[in-house]
Amino acid sequence: MSEKILVVDDEEIIRESIAMILTKEGYDVDQAENGGVAFEKISDTSYDLVISDIEMPVMRGVELLEKVTQRSPQTFVIIITAYASVETAIGALRKGAYDYIIKPIEFDDLLFRVKKLFEHRSAILENALLRQEVNRKYDFHNIIGKSDAMQRVFTTIQKVSASDGTVLITGVSGTGKELVARAIHYHSNRRNKRFIAVNCGAIVETLFESELFGHKKGSFTGAVSDKDGVFKVAHNGTLLLDEISEMPYQMQVKLLRALEQREIYPVGSNDPVTIDVRIVASTNRNLKEEIAKGKFREDLYYRLNVVEVHLPELKERIDDIPLLVNSFIADLRKEMGKNIKGITNQAMNALIRHQWKGQVRELQNVVERAMIFCDEEYIDVQNLPEDIQPLVDHSSSSAPIDTLSLRDAVRNFERQYIESKLRDANSDKEKVAQGLRLSLSTLYRKMEELQIPLKNK
Repeated sequence: MSEKILVVDDEEIIRESIAMILTKEGYDVDQAENGGVAFEKISDTSYDLVISDIEMPVMRGVELLEKVTQRSPQTFVIIITAYASVETAIGALRKGAYDYIIKPIEFDDLLFRVKKLFEHRSAILENALLRQEVNRKYDFHNIIGKSDAMQRVFTTIQKVSASDGTVLITGVSGTGKELVARAIHYHSNRRNKRFIAVNCGAIVETLFESELFGHKKGSFTGAVSDKDGVFKVAHNGTLLLDEISEMPYQMQVKLLRALEQREIYPVGSNDPVTIDVRIVASTNRNLKEEIAKGKFREDLYYRLNVVEVHLPELKERIDDIPLLVNSFIADLRKEMGKNIKGITNQAMNALIRHQWKGQVRELQNVVERAMIFCDEEYIDVQNLPEDIQPLVDHSSSSAPIDTLSLRDAVRNFERQYIESKLRDANSDKEKVAQGLRLSLSTLYRKMEELQIPLKNK
């Protein structure tokens, strides 16, 4: 779709000449003989660009600019001015005009400016879309989990995101600590600034201070130029200090001072640098135990632990496993280009019963592996690693009703009742689970126990 431009000038020959040149370049061009007519058109039509003279009857160009800015802020404005009115044009720039051109108009220059404007506009829109995508990706509502344990986490991060306080995220490896840190950042008032993540366990001890605070040229062997540390890079944004327990003890003293004084000293410099950074720290260790061992400073612990967000292990949120699995399948289906619709109930139940030492990260890897080996529409138990595959009970309960025990009769009723609910809900297991007042994982276990057909939506 070509960009839509409105040319506004009371001099017909200038207006029509500009319109003709722009039309030849492929733009969709309208004309208006004064600001009043232009504003009526803007009220009815969405324009990408307005090119307007300053001095016109009915409504001057600057007044039109103000109205365009209020009515259609996504529309760019270029002002046309005589040389004697350059100061007025500069004033228009301060009020929101993108650019100005001086009469007599050089059409090559005009076309160049319009082209650059739309390139700039495309970059702005692309950045906005990327930011929206990042925000969507790290929206804590999209962090998967309906279990009580995860609902408590959501409540906490929703409240802490609105503040500027320091946050300590705790939990074993693989529970998603960085994902939560990013969600906090992208829902804070710092969302348009940088998020920097640093793994404290991956930094050489002798370079810790330089990595965090930067250094000056010549301050040590190998310092061939000035370098900004992550604190300065993350200025006005958020800095995640991942695995904070791995920070050397002496470095913890300097970090505490930086947090309290809100300033840092690059290595080799005596001049402080003021910083405004929100700190989020994470750890898979028990910091109180580390304090008792003399490996972590107690004063730093309390400085970091303004609010603690503890991420539960997967065994504490079993009901989330079906949601996580289906989400991984949906994401990987696009990435891998495989037409895998879902997972059988038996395979899902095997995943629910497994002890996940590697937490959500391990579960995701198992699902990805299963999709690689799956050639059918549904992942089944044979696609899972052997240590996860269950022993299958092939016992039948299809005997005549009058020969069944009470237990088997009840099982028959349960099977028929659940199958009926599944048919009514078009195999939407989450909807059926809610209707039966069961958790989703309990429904999957029931379906396997009752040998209800394994294919799932």
